[in-house]
Order: sequence, then structure tokens, then C-alpha cells
Amino acid sequence: MLTVSDLQVSYGAIAALSGISFEIKQGSIATLIGGNGAGNTTTLRTVSGLLRAKSGQITFLGEDITGVAAHKIVARGLCHVPEGRMVFSNLTVDENLAMGAYLEHDHARQSANRDYVFDIFPRLKERLKQTAGTLSGGEQQMLAIGRALMSNPKFLMLDEPSLGIAPRLISTIFEKIVEINRNHGITILLVEQNANLALEISSYAYVLETGRVVMEGESKKLHADPQLKATYLGG
Repeated sequence: MLTVSDLQVSYGAIAALSGISFEIKQGSIATLIGGNGAGNTTTLRTVSGLLRAKSGQITFLGEDITGVAAHKIVARGLCHVPEGRMVFSNLTVDENLAMGAYLEHDHARQSANRDYVFDIFPRLKERLKQTAGTLSGGEQQMLAIGRALMSNPKFLMLDEPSLGIAPRLISTIFEKIVEINRNHGITILLVEQNANLALEISSYAYVLETGRVVMEGESKKLHADPQLKATYLGG
């Protein structure tokens, strides 16, 4: 569904990605694992059109989207939930969801999408008129994912969904990610510092170090890999 080929991205003279390549199969949950500075966030931002690649190619559903504007990539069905959630804190939950539907002009479809979001995250319906900045970290993450779902994505990229969330809510968020994938058929690419959790819910994983893919394989096999355990899993 998504193919990234020899992608290179730089911040000025500093190379952030040094020719990474990977592919994500339709209907799967895949994960990128790596420490701070490995290039995970840069990868997602480049795929979603927020950063421009120095070279390489990004193909989504058979079409080259390298260098395509971010809003046009969303319109094609690829949506990005950024690190730190980036909800509109001064707007209500209701208004944040409306922002996610800015490309959808069919009011019946918008209404159906809202019902779909409330089915997955019923707490958002309870907080509908509450300003997003007053929500807990976990509720804001639910809202960020819900806002993305309002755009009818076929492919969802999630950057650090457990960041800044109370431990009791992290398992809930990850259960919902699996539900979105299994029950609604949305392909997911996950970046997550909690490598154990990421490997538990994904089927395939890529390990990044300093802008390069240094290891890849089925998540279950990587979870048992001694080298990966020592480096990322606290084993």
C-alpha cells in the first residue's frame, strides 16, 4: 500500500534520513522502532508531505506522492496523527472533529464519520462541548485520532500515541488502534518509543538508527531477538 524507496531527507547540512526503504502491506499494522534522533518522526512527516525529500520516492496505492502537498495526500486517504497530538486547544472537541472533516463536503458522510468516531471513542461524545486544552493527555490522543478518522483515511500514521499519557490509558489507546485496524480495515504505520507495545500489536517492524533501516522482520521474531531486546526492550 505504501512503498518508500531510498528516501533521503536533510535539515540543512545535517542528514536526517540516509536512504531508507520500506513497504507497508494493505490491512496491516507496521511499526518503526528507534531511539530519539533515529529518523522516525522525520519519516512520517516526509511521507505526509510536511517535509520535502532530498531524493528518493514515496508511492501510495501505486501513485507517486513524493513532493505532493500535504492536503492533497490527506485527500488520497493517507492521514498523519503527529507527535504531541497537536489538537486545537482553544476549540471544543466538536470543533476539532469538524476541522478533521474539512475535505468532506457531504453532510451525511460527516455525520456518519462522527458516529464512527464516537463508536470507537465514546468519551469524546461525553466531552463534545469541552475545549480540547482542558482534556487529559489520553483524551487528547483520542481526539487527535478521531480528528484524523473524520477524513475517511485508508492509511493512518500514528507518531508516539503513548507519549504523555497516564499508564492506565495507554492500553486503552492501543486496544483502540487494533480495533481501528481490524474492524474498520485501516492500514496503520506506528512510531512508538514503547517498543514492547508496538511489537505486540504490529505484524511487521523496521528498526531505524541514525536515519537508516538496520533491522526488519516479523514483529514476533524481532520481539524475541536478543540484540533488539538488549537495545530497545530492556531485556
